[in-house]
Amino acid sequence: MKYPDEWTQKEFLEHKRDLEKEGVGVVLIDTILSPIEKAESEVYNPYELKKHPDGTVFVFYCDSGKATKNRLAEYREKFPTMHCISLKGGRGYWRVNMQLLEPRNDD
Repeated sequence: MKYPDEWTQKEFLEHKRDLEKEGVGVVLIDTILSPIEKAESEVYNPYELKKHPDGTVFVFYCDSGKATKNRLAEYREKFPTMHCISLKGGRGYWRVNMQLLEPRNDD
C-alpha cells in the first residue's frame, strides 16, 4: 500500500480496520497533549513510539492538521521504519460518534 500524507477520519477508521486484520498496527498519535474523546491514542513520545514494530502506521494529529502535515518530513526522518501520516483537519474535525457500519446482507 502506498501511504499518502493525510488521511481523513473516515480513511483512518477504514485503514485501521483493514490493516489490523493484516497484522499491521495503526496508532493515532497525540502531538498536543489533548486526547480525542472516544479515540484510542498515544502521546507523542519518540522513545516509546520506537518500540512499535517496523511497518506500523503512525497517524499524527494536532488541533487543525496543519502542524502535523508540515512536520511529516521530521516524523519520517525520526521514524524511518514506520509510515507517518497526518490526520486531515486534526482534532477539530474529529467526529466523536463517527463509526464504520458493516454492509447489510438483505438476501
